Amino acid sequence: MSENRRPLRVGMLTPSSNTCLEPVTYGLLQGAEPGLATAHFARVPVTRIALDTGSDAQFAPEPMLAAARQLADAKVDVLVWNGTSGSWLGIERDRALAAALTAETGIPATTSTLALLDACAAYGVRRLGLALPYTRDVADAIVSTYAKEGLECALAEPFGEHDNEAFARIPPADVARQIEAAATDGAQAVAVVCTNVYGAFEADRLERALGIPVFDSVSATLWRALDLAGARPSWSGHGQLLRDGSLRAQVQSTLETLLAATGADRTTFRVDLPEHGLHVDLTAGEALAPGVRSIRRDASLDQRRLNTVEWLEAERRALVQPHFREAPHPPEALIDVYGVRAQMLSPVETGGDTLTGWISVHSTRERDWTDADRQALAAATTEITAQLP
Repeated sequence: MSENRRPLRVGMLTPSSNTCLEPVTYGLLQGAEPGLATAHFARVPVTRIALDTGSDAQFAPEPMLAAARQLADAKVDVLVWNGTSGSWLGIERDRALAAALTAETGIPATTSTLALLDACAAYGVRRLGLALPYTRDVADAIVSTYAKEGLECALAEPFGEHDNEAFARIPPADVARQIEAAATDGAQAVAVVCTNVYGAFEADRLERALGIPVFDSVSATLWRALDLAGARPSWSGHGQLLRDGSLRAQVQSTLETLLAATGADRTTFRVDLPEHGLHVDLTAGEALAPGVRSIRRDASLDQRRLNTVEWLEAERRALVQPHFREAPHPPEALIDVYGVRAQMLSPVETGGDTLTGWISVHSTRERDWTDADRQALAAATTEITAQLP
């Protein structure tokens, strides 16, 4: 960090009975680049989590706006509602709250629930395990809310608590066992949905054991807040999201832009970055047109030995294929399983001459790729190359 730049200031609206998120946030920041950020808190009255009208009233916007104005006095760079109420009250409520916080203060804003959804989008998660401290009816409401966002949920048995202060007294070992129980039924990640539960410091160990990401709400909130403030957080020791999440999110955004610009059916990026847990046999990101089958988790092919990739290695320029009647031919699985009939591939180089990865643009019909399509691919290649460490 530049000596002339002050640390980023993250303003967090905190449930009044929460005793976990502040010490955990400071603990997470100890692993960050020195001087990256400081966290600042303002409390709003929240004591009980239930589905009755009285409990819902705790999450009215007025107290949060008042707290946000106080944090704005400290000239914070980003605001977050560090609570997961949107997970059962509705995502639109959180989106409206974030917009209201920004309108009131001029400061970019998000929430813990929106951060969890952003994490799922960055990692392409469609089947999410849930580890929750709440009562069963609240847990069921969360499953329903997430389903509306396109997430199927595998729910571990919730702890059944409704007293917000009591959540932080659940032993971390019990939280870890609940996370393990949620990592079933094809879960592609597990989310600890509560910012007053000690799950953040279990994430790194559990990810290694389970082989899938663990998105703790406190970690996810800090990650997204820093990312929204432009910090691109990346440090090890507390799970994949704080190490790799910003890179994955930026790749995903670029691929979605490329998909829209070309009108293609699928865009992907493959890259070898072992320090970020990325290898070309699995995609680092994927954007899909409606109804198109995902290729994201298919690691059945040795990508480096494909004819098309060997061509990229030799030629180091974009491969544009309106059809597959001429060499180099793609693997049969791409045609037979995924229905691809035309594609563009673009090499991504780092270190001057190393083919670190490549972008793919797939069409399920033969098509003549236009100059505009090629330019969009070139722009995406430049953008992704600039994002790589």
